[in-house]
Amino acid sequence: MQHVLLLWLGRRFWRRSEVFMARKVSLKRRGTSGVDEYIANAPKQVQDKLRKVRAAIRKAAPGATERTDYFQIPGYSYEGYDYDGMFVWFSFKKPYIRLHLRPPVIQDHKKELAGCATTKAIVSFSADRAISIALVKKLVQASLKVMKDKRE
Repeated sequence: MQHVLLLWLGRRFWRRSEVFMARKVSLKRRGTSGVDEYIANAPKQVQDKLRKVRAAIRKAAPGATERTDYFQIPGYSYEGYDYDGMFVWFSFKKPYIRLHLRPPVIQDHKKELAGCATTKAIVSFSADRAISIALVKKLVQASLKVMKDKRE
């Protein structure tokens, strides 16, 4: 009996492998980035902030693979680590721009995140306010460190 991981995406379930394969094929065929598409589909008033968060992640984690096959939101990975090397994602869910991180990071930065809504693995920045790019970089680097330290 074959077991298939199902993901809840929007209003229906998808087989994990089908979502992954569909994204890979479409990116090759059209030559576009799923992250560019994600940002373009967001409301106009948050697109610039999403681009800035994206740039901050890229700067904090040079050489990371940018992808949208996990959870259909922009994420970043390095090969050879647990959880398929994924260490950070970003998303928009009205009224927040969210940064998804490895869980211990938020606990370790509670004081700096005092003005943000948080869960165990998500920091929610209000889309109406400026986002501290320095804080985003710091959190991304901390999430990357957690992933790398877990391997050792």
